[in-house]
Amino acid sequence: MTGRVPPGQYLTKKFPVLHYSHVPAFDAERYRLWTRGCVDRPLSLSWTEVLALPRIEDVSDFHCVTTWSRLDNRWEGISFRQVAERTGVRPEATHVLLHCLDEYTTNLPLRTLMDDDVLVALRHEGEALPAEHGGPIRLVVPKIYAWKSAKWLTGIEFLEADRRGFWEERGYHNRADPWRDERYSWQEQEEEGK
Repeated sequence: MTGRVPPGQYLTKKFPVLHYSHVPAFDAERYRLWTRGCVDRPLSLSWTEVLALPRIEDVSDFHCVTTWSRLDNRWEGISFRQVAERTGVRPEATHVLLHCLDEYTTNLPLRTLMDDDVLVALRHEGEALPAEHGGPIRLVVPKIYAWKSAKWLTGIEFLEADRRGFWEERGYHNRADPWRDERYSWQEQEEEGK
């Protein structure tokens, strides 16, 4: 496992359930996955249109800021890069704010989201994504702590500058790199002081 488990993490075969609020109700008839901001073609996709998009599979590790890591997760979904290309992201876009059914938000640099292993997931381990794990639709960003892998995804806002999300405004690290043990915002102040 050397090289696969970040500092301060322990391995689990379980898939612990953690989220800020209750599991929101999902209404397939009313659901829309939208894009806005620095884009040429804002999207508003129905659930049927989301399900019709081409899919990819990826196997990746998943690291939670609460110190557990789960290796070799098999995900299926839509490449984030495909969504970005479909909406026509403008050159001035540098960051993304992700919006969710439970009004949760989180932020990431656009370059991080354009990695090959980032996807809008619909399935996990060959099964439809369970509601408690963000189903039926969530973001998966394997190289970053899991709170950035937004559950119950509804919107993707492309921005010209960074804007912190829910946990980032409440004491969590803005970058969330597990390999640098970036868990809390006070670490950002220490980094700036170096």
